[in-house]
Amino acid sequence: MSDAQKHFPVSWDQFHRDAKALAWRLNGVGPFRAIVAITRGGMVPAAIVARELGIRVIETVCISSYNAENKQGALTVLKHIADDVMNGDEGAKVLVVDDLVDTGATAKLVRDMLPNAHFATVYAKPQGRPMVDTFITEVSQDTWIFFPWDTALAFSPPINKAGV
Repeated sequence: MSDAQKHFPVSWDQFHRDAKALAWRLNGVGPFRAIVAITRGGMVPAAIVARELGIRVIETVCISSYNAENKQGALTVLKHIADDVMNGDEGAKVLVVDDLVDTGATAKLVRDMLPNAHFATVYAKPQGRPMVDTFITEVSQDTWIFFPWDTALAFSPPINKAGV
């Protein structure tokens, strides 16, 4: 986890609504011949967007940016994008999907691979926002988003402890 001061928990229902809103916004931008999901966070929104837009070709690019202590560090490409998706046109008509753009480092790395692709995220922070073509919700840089696949139901104390 980062040094974020604010928490933004996202439920499965909210994430699904936000990913469908992303698909709705992207519907007027395409058509796209393929989606590249940035793993792991981009896999869920990519599946929703692919369904909504009728895209059958889904590829992944696997990038690690967190170390064992959950601190962001150097980016490591664990799996590259397949050549048939790259198709020699530097990503034209390819949609890149991720759950979040934070600092923009991962997005920049993928943009270098596919400079002509359209880059979309569900959530965006100000530092990374210039790297994204389409997004749904902006959150402050000091906000940590708790995605539904990272959480379990548990008690949550009130924001204002005096409200107890």
